[in-house]
Amino acid sequence: MQFIPEQYRIPDVPMQPFIDADEIWNYLNQTPSTLESVQQVVAKSLEKKRLNLKEVAVLINGTDSESIHCIKEGAKALKTKVYGDRIVLFAPLYVGNKCSNDCTYCGFRSSNREQVRVTLTGKELEREIEALEDEGQKRLILVFGEHTEYSPEFIAEAARTAYRVKKGTGEIRRVNINAAPLDIEGFRTVKEAGIGTYQVFQETYHPEAYKRYHVRGKKANYEYRLTSLDRAQEAGLDDVGIGALLGLYDWRFEVMGLVRHTNHLEACYNVGPHTISFPRIKDASMLEVGDRHFVSDEEFARLVAILRLAVPYTGLILTAREPAPLRNELIQYGVSQIDGGTKIELGSYSRAERNHDLNRGQFHIGDDRTLNEVVDELLQQGMLPSFCTACYRLGRTGEHFMEFSVPGFIKRFCTPNAMLTLAEYLVDYAPPETSNRGWAVIEKNMERMNEKMQRDIREKIERVKRGERDIYF
Repeated sequence: MQFIPEQYRIPDVPMQPFIDADEIWNYLNQTPSTLESVQQVVAKSLEKKRLNLKEVAVLINGTDSESIHCIKEGAKALKTKVYGDRIVLFAPLYVGNKCSNDCTYCGFRSSNREQVRVTLTGKELEREIEALEDEGQKRLILVFGEHTEYSPEFIAEAARTAYRVKKGTGEIRRVNINAAPLDIEGFRTVKEAGIGTYQVFQETYHPEAYKRYHVRGKKANYEYRLTSLDRAQEAGLDDVGIGALLGLYDWRFEVMGLVRHTNHLEACYNVGPHTISFPRIKDASMLEVGDRHFVSDEEFARLVAILRLAVPYTGLILTAREPAPLRNELIQYGVSQIDGGTKIELGSYSRAERNHDLNRGQFHIGDDRTLNEVVDELLQQGMLPSFCTACYRLGRTGEHFMEFSVPGFIKRFCTPNAMLTLAEYLVDYAPPETSNRGWAVIEKNMERMNEKMQRDIREKIERVKRGERDIYF
């Protein structure tokens, strides 16, 4: 393979494929790494500057204990600089699991005759949303299989339903989508429903590996999926999320692929992905993958830290696929969003029992704590749970979000707004013990602010206690 210097690379072109497997492997195979070079790259990241592919390769190739320690400590410091102690909370809500694709790692695959196929009716969806609101959820991600039944109009109507349903003081203020790639007109249709982030995960960025796992269906088209979020941007949907399913191919390549995807979106549209996800393969009905590319907990922690350093302002999502102790650890290295109170069997939020039947869900989850248990443990760690959605309602997305976040100013909004949404949760949903911990964490965060900001926040918190809701900066 011939090494392609970065300055000679073919420029990014909107709507055109941008992954060159040889290029990525050349970076990985031909970029030396020493403790000194790792320290230099970490220092650049701590200046809140996104890394290029060669610099990411330096971090990936830093496999000695001192380099790994430097990377993890750097990621911890960067996360504190950019995000403070905030952890954003959300819940996934599966709307339909019919699927025309046959992906060997997914319980929803079309050849799985044991899977119980369900599409929630409008009333069933309303009951699920009410149950989530009863727990205190404010942010949802609606999940759909890839099937003709789940048209852009169907997805848009599900989002509108989520916004429309309100129970007591409960309401959903942010609806994200995880669904099949759409054409430009389809993305416009969904955007008009007022959605937040539209997620499309590439699963694996390696073209040949992709072919092995995607047997039949529209998803088998690697390039169509790879350019899906270009179409979203062309449709004016500038809030997008990318991801890779770890365990399908070498994790080092996937990390480089995620960064390359980020580079592409920034080069073509002046805004990178709002979030990056990196789920690991978990047990699923009819799983056929093998363990050749298994990612250990140690490797997982490393790659989370590397991603945080590579893309300082991009949200990193860690899902309930992982067990609680590991999630608590990885939060330290850069994760900024987690789900809580997660149930992935369709219709399960409105039922009291927890069902872990692999023939009723997409995969096995590792963290089945209730939302309040998650909130309580975060508070015990001194973290600040956040249900904030202010940026999206105020138009701070896409390029506008970058204008606020890249200089680091977003902490002026996010930490106060996190405190206000936590105050709502403590008043409306938290048991006394959690409430006491929550007010203590709010006070601790308040002490770090100037007197004017403290006065403003205290005034707004008093309004929350008097019954006002959805107050934000």
